[in-house]
Amino acid sequence: MDKVPVSVVVLTKNEEVNIIDCLSSVKGWADEIIVVDDESKDKTVELANEYADKVLLNKMKVEGAHRNWAYAQARNEWVLSLDADEQVSPELKNEIDRALADTDCVCFSIPLRNFIGKHWVRYGGWYPAGKVRLFKRSKFKYEEVEVHPRVFTEGRCGFLKSDIIHKGYPDFEHFLASVNRQTTLEARKWVNTNRKMSFGKAMWRTIDRFFRAFIGKKGYKDGLVGFMVALFASWYQILSYAKYRQMKQEASQIEK
Repeated sequence: MDKVPVSVVVLTKNEEVNIIDCLSSVKGWADEIIVVDDESKDKTVELANEYADKVLLNKMKVEGAHRNWAYAQARNEWVLSLDADEQVSPELKNEIDRALADTDCVCFSIPLRNFIGKHWVRYGGWYPAGKVRLFKRSKFKYEEVEVHPRVFTEGRCGFLKSDIIHKGYPDFEHFLASVNRQTTLEARKWVNTNRKMSFGKAMWRTIDRFFRAFIGKKGYKDGLVGFMVALFASWYQILSYAKYRQMKQEASQIEK
């Protein structure tokens, strides 16, 4: 069977628990597998070497810039970007193979099937929640910021129906740790870009995000998991603001 002319690029940091499932989901299918590791302290690099064509070491400082550098290392024009806690479903492999055989698109958005523990989160805006993960590297780049970088493409974007399986949260402890880490980066971005954020605006976002996720996007259909997803979505807003205020105060004290 001919391999699909795609370079799969996986970013890693301390992912020994996930990396084998990720890479084995594309081994023998993709023409090239590249792992870009951010100074892992566990066995990530050792395990990746058993599956990947190239394992490169590069310290992540700014997420967008790190991703752009990683994709530039691919030998194929088409790149499939994966995180280490993601897997390509068999259905998606077949759909990508068909899509690339005849397309005028420069990128494709792919649905993510997100799990918390063993629960597939289907509501609250979590599914299909497609992201641009398959693209021509010469027509694609990320905004070079630390958190939630925007995507810039030069051409038409298509939409695939099959899923990337994302098992990023084994439990709520990991989910909460992710929220804590992301809100720190979000607050830092607000400070660095001189964004103006008031307590009133932050409170409005906090309340709005909960009801939008739990009621508007039917998160209640996921039961307790849906409630927690909506709660964390709202908490993200007020926690980001609290950290932003603290950073601003610390910066003003240093200036004095």
